[in-house]
Amino acid sequence: MFKHSCGVKGANPGRFSGLVFALLAMSFLGSQAVAQTLEIIKQRGKLECGIHPGTIGFSTADEAKHWSGFDVDYCRAVAAAALGSAEKVNFNPLNAKSRFTALQSGEVELLSRRSTWTMTRDTSLGLVFAATNFYDGQGFLVRKSLGISSALELAGSSVCTTTGTTTELNLADFFRTNQMKYEIVSFEAVDEVLAAYDTGRCDVYTSDVSGVYANRLKMSNPDEHMALPDVISKEPLSLAVRQGDDQWFNIVKWVHFALVNAEELGVSQANVDEMRQSNSPEIRRLLGVEGSFGEALGLDKNWAYRAIKQVGNYEEIYRRNLGAESKVKIDRQLNRLWTDGGLMYAPPIR
Repeated sequence: MFKHSCGVKGANPGRFSGLVFALLAMSFLGSQAVAQTLEIIKQRGKLECGIHPGTIGFSTADEAKHWSGFDVDYCRAVAAAALGSAEKVNFNPLNAKSRFTALQSGEVELLSRRSTWTMTRDTSLGLVFAATNFYDGQGFLVRKSLGISSALELAGSSVCTTTGTTTELNLADFFRTNQMKYEIVSFEAVDEVLAAYDTGRCDVYTSDVSGVYANRLKMSNPDEHMALPDVISKEPLSLAVRQGDDQWFNIVKWVHFALVNAEELGVSQANVDEMRQSNSPEIRRLLGVEGSFGEALGLDKNWAYRAIKQVGNYEEIYRRNLGAESKVKIDRQLNRLWTDGGLMYAPPIR
């Protein structure tokens, strides 16, 4: 169908204890050197945030180089909480191959770029995932003219995708499990992948379902293409920071939790000032009216208020970038609040 204790024998106790002390001191100094991300960005006056080079709904730039999107708004929310203003952020477009290196090297302090949380990445790359802010899965885009309705009909197909991603691994697992042959056509840049698919160099384009929906709009004739219903993987897309700075890890994590809690409590960008007068203890803690929860993060009491006031709660960020007010109009599904049958659930601020 397709074209295609431990004692050390003979050791001097004094020298051994001295060595242990030296190693512990080095470890302590190393951790101190790393644990200063917040101070670095305060001195610079800007957060360096890594984003995708261009996925509709997640991160796109207009002619004036003004970035917008779901991932972009998360960078802005963290900047608002940590630096006082959502505008104090520089956006660094990173492809799949360079994204983790940029974070490891200190080029960026936050990776907000549709990256899947996996065991290998979590344990061997010198980074930690702070929170999953979008639950996704891998899907397929095909031409309607092929007349297929299931990924199980893709035997013998050529598939376009991006190198250096979990997408390649999931693809191999899927075809191997179903004993189907396929040909992979891969590129480093997403634009190259999409151009190859659009011009017919491959039969199928595969990515996260969100990417499939978003990138269909980039085709020369979007209506000629359709997303298959199959979802072949779990893709918890997550915010990532470098290992070794628990303070910064906690800031990024709790900004996400604050946005989710805000939605659940009915606190929005439009009513956040009014909500500061609420009698609800949960709302008053969230907005810094009661307690001093920002101190544990190294921030002031209004950290969450600023993020919500300047960027919005989780639902608002989703709606304008990915939902009903956006071009892509992706149903929230798993990204609904837990009270609505989804997976979005945040620990309380108390």
